[in-house]
Amino acid sequence: MAAYLIRRLWQMIPTLIGVVLLVFFLFKYFGGDPAVALAGLNASPETIASIREQLGLNKPVWEQLWIFVGQIVSFDWGRSWATQEPVAQLFATRLPATLTITLPILCLEVLLAVPFALAVASVRGSLTDRAVMICSTVAVSVSLLVYVILAQYVFAFRLGWFPVQGWTGNHWTNLSTYAPLPVLVAVMVSMAPQIRLYRSFFLDEIGHDYVRTARAKGMTEGVVLLRHVLRNAMIPILTNVSVLLPGVLVGSFLLEVFFSIPGLGRELLLAVNRSDYPVIQAFAIYLAMLTMTVNLVVDMLYKLADPRVVLK
Repeated sequence: MAAYLIRRLWQMIPTLIGVVLLVFFLFKYFGGDPAVALAGLNASPETIASIREQLGLNKPVWEQLWIFVGQIVSFDWGRSWATQEPVAQLFATRLPATLTITLPILCLEVLLAVPFALAVASVRGSLTDRAVMICSTVAVSVSLLVYVILAQYVFAFRLGWFPVQGWTGNHWTNLSTYAPLPVLVAVMVSMAPQIRLYRSFFLDEIGHDYVRTARAKGMTEGVVLLRHVLRNAMIPILTNVSVLLPGVLVGSFLLEVFFSIPGLGRELLLAVNRSDYPVIQAFAIYLAMLTMTVNLVVDMLYKLADPRVVLK
């Protein structure tokens, strides 16, 4: 396990280098001139040149790249071009709000979708199975915006269970008062596709010979499903969770805008509108590092889920 971990960490280095080069040159040659965007429409050439001097955009490309690499290594991204707030501080202050909604969303998606899909797969072909599949297909076809509008109208405006928007400096108040509604919306949106996907995983396992053998030995249906089917289906489920995590993070950005949550998502959208490249670049690198780390952790969890898996 230790040798595998060292090899994977070593293999992540060239991947990260490729991401760094891609992000740097995309923003350098295809992102437009940030000095023009920051100066405004009626700025004089002298003003634009002064801004370029201040931002270091008039330096040679290799020197700008070296500064960019130094920022990544030191986790010091300088200051936001739009607000002059240190980028590291910006991420540190906005991250708790994002985690307050993303972590419950991810946990509830897995904890609810897996047993529900297993229960549906156990009655394959029944009226319940058909009804769930029809409802899931309809739910997948509905836009996130529709869920947001309906949830805000029904649960916030009509029933008054939750506030429509808002956020405070108290973590527990946010978790108990302001986070439940966006979390509920996200879980409602994601349950349908996750149930369909996990159901297919379980049906694939139920059709194998070892399930019929377990039933022939006299095991109850619950034992067969939990001890054999669920355990053997954990590999594709873990794979899906690793793919799901970045998607949950990006999806929470829309929720932050709709529910006025001061998290990373809303800050990123503001940075895009302002051409605030330090914030955008920092987020792109952090997201790449998070994705690689999650993939590594999931690969190691494969061994715990199925001892037959050989890590090479």
